[in-house]
Amino acid sequence: MSQRRKKNSSDGETKPRTSFVNKFFRSSKLRPTKAESRKKSNDLEAADFQPSDDAQKTENILDTAKPLTSEMELGSRMEKNEQFLQKLGRKAVNKCLDLNNCGLTTADVREVVALLPLLPDLEKLDISWNDLIGGTLHSVTQQMHLVSKLKILRLGSCRLTTDDVRALGEALEAIPELEELNLSWNSKVGGNLPLILQKFQEGSKIQTLELVDCDLTSEDGAFVGQLLPMMQNLEVLDLSINRNIGGSLHSIAQGLKSTSNLKVLKLHSCGLSQKSVRILDAAFRYLCELRKLDLSCNKELGGGFEDASAQLAMLEHLEVLDLHQCSLTVDDVMSLTQVIPLLSSLQELDLSANKKMGGSSENLLSRLRFLPALKSLLINNCALQSETFTALAEASAHLPALEVFDLSWNKCIGGNLKLLLETLKFSESLQVLRLSSCSLVTEDVAVLASLIQTGHLAKLRKLILSYNDSICDTGWAIFCQNMWFLKELTELDISLRPSTSRDCGQWFRHLLCAVTTLPKITEIGMKRWILPATQEEELERFHQDHRCGIHFDLGEFQEADFPRLN
Repeated sequence: MSQRRKKNSSDGETKPRTSFVNKFFRSSKLRPTKAESRKKSNDLEAADFQPSDDAQKTENILDTAKPLTSEMELGSRMEKNEQFLQKLGRKAVNKCLDLNNCGLTTADVREVVALLPLLPDLEKLDISWNDLIGGTLHSVTQQMHLVSKLKILRLGSCRLTTDDVRALGEALEAIPELEELNLSWNSKVGGNLPLILQKFQEGSKIQTLELVDCDLTSEDGAFVGQLLPMMQNLEVLDLSINRNIGGSLHSIAQGLKSTSNLKVLKLHSCGLSQKSVRILDAAFRYLCELRKLDLSCNKELGGGFEDASAQLAMLEHLEVLDLHQCSLTVDDVMSLTQVIPLLSSLQELDLSANKKMGGSSENLLSRLRFLPALKSLLINNCALQSETFTALAEASAHLPALEVFDLSWNKCIGGNLKLLLETLKFSESLQVLRLSSCSLVTEDVAVLASLIQTGHLAKLRKLILSYNDSICDTGWAIFCQNMWFLKELTELDISLRPSTSRDCGQWFRHLLCAVTTLPKITEIGMKRWILPATQEEELERFHQDHRCGIHFDLGEFQEADFPRLN
């Protein structure tokens, strides 16, 4: 990168290079204090950026983290830091240092430490998904006082050690402006959470706290409950995949009553039980701003909604409700039938993998028509029966905003897809339609092709028809001949089941012809379809003639990647 040096006409000294780091951290330029500006010396004072006494004793800190003594030294150091960022393939952005998933080593951590004195206005530091830095975090935390304006700190999946956790707890006091803390996927956080968060004071500015899969203990959960009243600015709380905190939910729910600004609550796979619904329900009345609620993958939750969901209906701003794989019972479904239709702001609803609702959800699915803002509806693997599928099909006609619709693994759809398509033809928003393993037959794809031919489903981007092995070659030919109408399509999956394989029929030629007219398609799933030699040649000619970036995924049998030319 071209760099220029300009001479100072008055003193003849050389100014530091305009480095890459300096360019992107314009607001973090080193500025002299008023006292320093009165000095005649041109030496750059850096007392504000000096590490603490303890930091100077730490041999892991690079010498470059020491105070800057001249502009020449500053320029040299910034050039080294620029080379460091270029090595990682990252660019510094104003007030942001993002080294997420860079494969950082211990030596790289030292380089990060050397950067911090140059970035007093840094607001975001992300070193997540760097597994090799565990045990070295103390060298970073000892310099936290140099970036006291930090608002976002992300340390997810860094294999933090107990010493790292302890050092982090001591350092958080030096960054009072912190608004987001992510420690997810660090198992040593579990059992040590008080060491990290004990210095949080009442009136903390923390808005986002993410502790996913941290092996939190029941005691950690109780501590979170005690801490929540001090975090009245909290908007996002994610405690997912901590299966031992279910026993301390009472304490957490009590603390939630003080977080009236909370917008996102995620308790995915937290070992919740039937009693948990009642405990949480008592807290919902205080969470008037809640937008997203995730209680998914708590298999013992089933039966808890029977008579403890009244306050859920009070969440008038709720936009996302995820209850997939919660073992919902018939009585749960009856209770939710009274609640879910009242959530008029709901945009995403996931009831997937609750097989007991298959024959008892007719009223619930019928009343989804009262959710006109619904954009995503996931009801895959719910063992729907004919009556419930019919009710859902009729309700879908009243969902004009629907963009994502997943009905996969519901076998009753086979031979009955026409019921759904008759209503979906009025949809002008649908972008994703998943019908994997629905026992579809040739007649179903023929009806789908007819609907596409008439210009409906024009905004469809992803169409998943995999694992429907009963569709014959004639059906695939009819579909492929009409596929070219889907101009927005980016992904199509027609893979066969893992236990089967078949030779491609003549319809493959129609597929290639259609693909040439689809400007946005990039992925075609065809796992376990076998191309005879003649069709392999057609595919190669297609590649040579069209040079389009399309991945034909043929699984373990064959595979073709074609690079897209700009």
